[in-house]
Amino acid sequence: MSDASTVKVETPETGITQITMSRPERLNALSPELIDGMHGALEDVERDRSQRVVVLTGAGRGFCSGADLKVGGDEDSSELPDRSRVGAIYDMQLDLANLMLKIYELRVPVIAAVNGPAVGGGFAIALHCDVRMAAESARFGSVFIKVGLSSLDVGNSYLLPRIIGAGRARELMLTGRIFDATEAERIGLVSQVVPDGQVVEAAFDVARQIAANNEYGVWMTKLGANATLDAPSLRHAMELENRTQVLGTFTGNMAEASEAFREGREPRWNPL
Repeated sequence: MSDASTVKVETPETGITQITMSRPERLNALSPELIDGMHGALEDVERDRSQRVVVLTGAGRGFCSGADLKVGGDEDSSELPDRSRVGAIYDMQLDLANLMLKIYELRVPVIAAVNGPAVGGGFAIALHCDVRMAAESARFGSVFIKVGLSSLDVGNSYLLPRIIGAGRARELMLTGRIFDATEAERIGLVSQVVPDGQVVEAAFDVARQIAANNEYGVWMTKLGANATLDAPSLRHAMELENRTQVLGTFTGNMAEASEAFREGREPRWNPL
């Protein structure tokens, strides 16, 4: 277990890493230290081939309340002698955007276990995860527009319409309203809502199901699903799928699955 000041990393089960954003006194608001800690934790998972799934959650009463307005804002860079204001702010924006990309492009699936508020940057983090589970207390919102900016921030305008549809996404982005877990499930943002205190375990149930599948299949499914999301046609998507399936026959796992079925046992997958 790794226990940094703002990000806790542990591996309670073989192949499943739990990353916990840990600034509970600020509802896990995004400070520079938390963002750096998240970068480091995800890089460690990327390097560790034994890890198969990540469960991402927040400590205390919230998932992530977005940017910490007490330590952020567009005036913080005014006292940096070696940078222009726009350069310093842009670097901060890129650091956060690159964190979102790191989640989205991680080698293994990431499951968001959303407890309490997931708004602003916290909402974006949840959007970049592969699966979202919500506690009954979860609250969501694309609230960038409420703090003097727009709702075009760190992938929000790209992913939200693809997850819930363009019409619903525009209404949420233009109003910036907060909505609850029941609505999030109804519109397809989250796959399951569970009682408070049970969302991490529910996420681990899904993580175990994913980790039980062959490593090649999970890896290619995540990467391929991201790629085909932008496919210009059905034929383009199928061409990628065809190559992925043919390559998969060389892992030996298809033969192992057939043998396991005949013998009435679980498959023993070949590693990549």
